[in-house]
Amino acid sequence: MAEPRNLVIHRGRDLDRLVNFTDAVVAVAITVLVLPIADLAVNSAEPTVWAVLGDNSGHVITFFFTFVVVAVMWRAHNKVFNRLSGFDNRIFWYNLAWLAAIAFLPVTSNLYGSANAAGERAWGGGADLGGSGLLYWSSLGMVSIWGTAIAAHAQRHPELTEPQLDASQKGNSEVVAPLTSPVFRDWRLRNRGLAFAAYFFLIGLVSLVSPVIASYMPLGIFVVGRIMR
Repeated sequence: MAEPRNLVIHRGRDLDRLVNFTDAVVAVAITVLVLPIADLAVNSAEPTVWAVLGDNSGHVITFFFTFVVVAVMWRAHNKVFNRLSGFDNRIFWYNLAWLAAIAFLPVTSNLYGSANAAGERAWGGGADLGGSGLLYWSSLGMVSIWGTAIAAHAQRHPELTEPQLDASQKGNSEVVAPLTSPVFRDWRLRNRGLAFAAYFFLIGLVSLVSPVIASYMPLGIFVVGRIMR
């Protein structure tokens, strides 16, 4: 397929380096998430390790939740890049914005987890979160939005995706469908990322009004995923 004019596509080693760079940034960001837990202060009045973890439950819960969410988002991002044969400047900048949002998550998760230490109980209800909840959930929403933008742009430009390969061509039993196949034109799949982003923003807004309700709303993520499957 002929490449459109003014659309410069970087292929081969350029694509490999972009993927490697992306994976490296995500790996560092997801590792840095654990630092607030690694630096937990032990109070002499705390008799057991369980008491230490309980007093810092905000950091612990936020770490595990964010770790899982980032891993799931990386997996979705990886599925898109596995179907690319090249990238253009727009994909590059969308991906850079996605990485910036990922790299910023350790900051927002630390602030959100610290709300528990301040007596605001980020995951159990309590006083006003002072905007840390809105910042945290909005950051997750931006990761989802930029990931959706990457997939949408790739779908609009078939020249960026590689054709469907059968098992003999791939050398294994996996068959990868191109982004332009009917399955990727399903409205639920196209809008899945936006649905999660909207729900993340909703949790952030609710956290400003009722931290108690917001602390239980992450359970609704499974419902959103089920609806948008």
